Amino acid sequence: MLSIFKLYFQSNLLIRILLALVLGAVFGLIFQDSPTVLAILSPFGELFVRLLKMIVVPVIAATLIVGASSITPSQLGRIGLKTMLYYIITSIFAILIGLGVGALLKPGLGLQLTAQSAVDGKAAEAPSMLNVLLEIVPTNPIGVIADGQVLPMIFFCLMFGIALAFGRDSSDAQIQKSSDTVYAFVDGVSQAMFRIVGWVMQYAPIGVFALIFVVFAKNGTAAFGSLAGVTASVYLGLLLQVALVYCISCAIFRLSPWIFLKKVRPAMITAFVTRSSGATLPVSVQSAESMGVPKHIYSFGLPVGSTMNMDGTTVYLGVCAIFIANAVGMPLTPEQMMTVTLTTVLAAVGTAGVPGAGAIMLLMVLESIGLPVETGSAVAIAYGMILGIEALLDMGRTAMNVVGDIAGVAIVAKHEKSLDEATWRA
Repeated sequence: MLSIFKLYFQSNLLIRILLALVLGAVFGLIFQDSPTVLAILSPFGELFVRLLKMIVVPVIAATLIVGASSITPSQLGRIGLKTMLYYIITSIFAILIGLGVGALLKPGLGLQLTAQSAVDGKAAEAPSMLNVLLEIVPTNPIGVIADGQVLPMIFFCLMFGIALAFGRDSSDAQIQKSSDTVYAFVDGVSQAMFRIVGWVMQYAPIGVFALIFVVFAKNGTAAFGSLAGVTASVYLGLLLQVALVYCISCAIFRLSPWIFLKKVRPAMITAFVTRSSGATLPVSVQSAESMGVPKHIYSFGLPVGSTMNMDGTTVYLGVCAIFIANAVGMPLTPEQMMTVTLTTVLAAVGTAGVPGAGAIMLLMVLESIGLPVETGSAVAIAYGMILGIEALLDMGRTAMNVVGDIAGVAIVAKHEKSLDEATWRA
């Protein structure tokens, strides 16, 4: 028995999750007509959903505050503003591409994972655009964090983090000391939560197996096409982000898109394999240097980008939000699409560049549009389907995140007239 547990924990998590996806689908098809097996396995999937819901609010709150407070006000000068502006603009394009691809290809449509009564109950709750914008500002910050209200929580945590950054940069020694103490505490909370995330992810293969088993036991082979559709949609969105945003941005600033793609390839492949923009940072630095980007630009832009620039993740969130909404029979309204846009752009500021961070962001996005991942719900089943192919999607979106970071520092360096353009000659 001990050798089985040892083999389980020492084997590659990615392989375990993918294997769980395959086995869950196979056994779900085999035991389609077995309510007893379904009743036995369902609680294992429900436990995984509960574990995810347990960690989402503290993870997001802590990482947002740490991410925002890590940037000193002195860094937010001309170069900082240009870098941040580029990241924000490309993030907006990314979520629009993700939503556009999702709306065009309609992944998940016809899967029908929910009862009609549940759909009707939620359909009347879609907020107006004005209310979405007004409710970003919370009247009770502690209350919205406790209730898991996503947009106002993001807004408050960002404001708190920025204020903390000013305190850490203060000339008053007492204010600086107090701010550093608060930062150290929140950073400690963040580190502890990521340790818990690691524990939860060790359970992920079991939870994914149970959730996917339920999907295929209830829906049969109809579920295969949906998973292939959402995967194709995400990767199409990522390719469009490269072609329509990064390559065109390079062309606008008179930089060769072909040379950019050639020089960014080592970092892109590393990110694809490691699924971590943070772990890829040393390779990203080498790629930036090979493009002639000076150190004072990439030393700010790349670390900030690995935390705040999540273009691949925003493409993924747009497609997956549409997939889950379609799968439960509740296509997104324009107001909900605007909420997805606001949530993803704001949340990207504090998302950690570690494997699986996008899956946590997806929980937050679903909560913001009135589709919470509740135990035993159709949304939880659809989310489980996404999580089953999470590793495959994470590879593509992480690679895209890193490509966006490097494109950002190259273009800022070009605009600052400090780029060594000799490195761009074929």
